[in-house]
Amino acid sequence: MPAQTVLTDEVRREVARALADAEATRTAIAPLRETWPALDVVDAYEIQLLNIRRRLAAGATIKGHKVGLSSLAMQQMMNVDEPDYGHLLSDMECLEGTPISAGAYCMPRVEVEVAFILGETLPGEGCTEADVLRATEWVAPSIELIDSRIQNWNIKIGDTIADNASSAGYILGPERVRPSDIDLRTIEARLRCNGEQVAEGRSDAVLGNPVTAVAWLARKVASFGVTLEAGHVILPGSVHRAIDARPGDNFEAEFDGLGTVRLNFTD
Repeated sequence: MPAQTVLTDEVRREVARALADAEATRTAIAPLRETWPALDVVDAYEIQLLNIRRRLAAGATIKGHKVGLSSLAMQQMMNVDEPDYGHLLSDMECLEGTPISAGAYCMPRVEVEVAFILGETLPGEGCTEADVLRATEWVAPSIELIDSRIQNWNIKIGDTIADNASSAGYILGPERVRPSDIDLRTIEARLRCNGEQVAEGRSDAVLGNPVTAVAWLARKVASFGVTLEAGHVILPGSVHRAIDARPGDNFEAEFDGLGTVRLNFTD
């Protein structure tokens, strides 16, 4: 069998347009690997960047990044040996107390994460956990809103990377805690939907320590000429499995020692 080659620039643009159209029309498309079987991880990151650049040109700004596939179980399911990442843009920022329309997404889900808010720009290549702790001004309770523009969440690694790591939005709770004032590996969190607990987890579900995920991200994006800058929000990965969000659902995530964050969906 001949060696697989990356897609041409023209085909990458075609894939990016298909994903952008799916997001705009809220009509999920077939898995990318079925329509474009030659697509690999390199292609997928380039396709993600094409759509990010399009949105930046339309006026959005970069607010941070997210890490996906940060648990061993998810990596094994995707047959990969490292996480992936996506961008957080200003048009993805949600505000607590402002309901979100579930109909604005294809198949929304929520994940509970310990958010890092950088006070200093992180080094890229060679970034360590000590660098992350030094540069992080605050940690905060957060919910990431994820969505797949791929039908029925039938995704593999190339599908999700190209689709901005399945990210669609994020919301931060009001509390802020210095990283030196909390054990970032042992934060217990519970997610309630309409008053009923539907998930729970601990922060060490994220690569054993969410700080490890942020350091990995800084090193990874450096290879694309990107830096994690002061003021950026970094979502290091979920502490539990993703939970489906439906019209009318009211979510509340409670973190021991870190506070709460709420996200409400309308019809």
